[in-house]
Amino acid sequence: MANTLTGKHILLGISGGIAAYKSAVLCRELIKRGADVRVVMTPSATRFITPLTLQALSGHPVQHDLFDAEAEHGMGHIDLARWAELILVAPATAQAITRLVHGQADDLLCATVLASSAPLCVAPAMNRGMWDNPATRDNIAVLHERQVHVLGPAEGDQACGEHGPGRMLEPEQLAEQVELLFADAVLQGVKVVVTAGPTWEAIDPVRGLSNRSSGKMGYAVAQAASRAGADCILISGPTRLTCPQGVTRINVSSARDMAEAVQAEMNDCDIFIAVAAVADYRPVTPQDEKIKKDSEYLNLELVRNPDILASVASGEPRPYTVGFAAETRNLETYARQKLVSKQIDLIAANPVAGENSAFDSDDNELLLIDKASTLQLPRASKPVLAHQLIKEIAKRYGSR
Repeated sequence: MANTLTGKHILLGISGGIAAYKSAVLCRELIKRGADVRVVMTPSATRFITPLTLQALSGHPVQHDLFDAEAEHGMGHIDLARWAELILVAPATAQAITRLVHGQADDLLCATVLASSAPLCVAPAMNRGMWDNPATRDNIAVLHERQVHVLGPAEGDQACGEHGPGRMLEPEQLAEQVELLFADAVLQGVKVVVTAGPTWEAIDPVRGLSNRSSGKMGYAVAQAASRAGADCILISGPTRLTCPQGVTRINVSSARDMAEAVQAEMNDCDIFIAVAAVADYRPVTPQDEKIKKDSEYLNLELVRNPDILASVASGEPRPYTVGFAAETRNLETYARQKLVSKQIDLIAANPVAGENSAFDSDDNELLLIDKASTLQLPRASKPVLAHQLIKEIAKRYGSR
């Protein structure tokens, strides 16, 4: 996605957390992609990384003092607010997020954000306990309501020695996400329905049949569709993922629940993208009580679930229909068979065996197959890959 940020004015805000050391690399990443970057720091951020470092990297003076007489002689924070085409706060600590939510303006960064009409992105970075705290969750919900782009956080090892959600996304990931925000609105006014995640088929009240799908690819596709201007409906099986910005999510559990929710959205649907890993079978008779471990063997009779993708493809009115095929071998052969048997317009095939498995991964690769051609989308982060997929779908849908 070269040159997407050429000439774009990006204001990088840095608040006071240990992840501030990554902001230097982030500044370089944004500049490498063509952006003109200026930096504003909170006073506490300067305890983790020096303004001189960011000044050397950005090529511009770094401001961090709301009461700097020289900088504010010309109302510097107002000039920055007007200059910015996008503001990215990375890291955004729990404290910084709270101040932004409440519209506080007693430091230079928050005052600049408050004075600006530019789109705002925040990259949360904090201890997992702080991220999971109800106060933080409420603040994030408010940001979503205000159309603030919340990028991350990631899950992994933290500076405190704990492991869990709260890590700031890596600089390259953040730069990729910023690029996607400047993408063209190729699906403006188009209604797109996306399915995502696994389904859950109950055996008894505590057990069920499911699969390893995390939902990350489907959520990334929904986000990419929304950023491309679509009116996007996300029908999601059970996941722990946050609903993407600007997307309407409908939560379901079983394959039959998903089929019912999909059919309810089909009358005015223009594009249907079936990313969900829907269970092929379900127990014939789910038990009302927990099954006890009384015998050596347990026979479980299964019945076929409805085929959501084939049903949509054969329906009237018929949207442009895209399926996904997760295969452990013979990727193109099996994907092409699925394309023909279900009579769909496009199929996105991805390998799920060995090191290249898309399950539980932040990366993926896709082989796009239609009746006339194949196109390989090489391995990339799921948000970037979803953006490329949406561009290809929009191109084919527009020429249909």
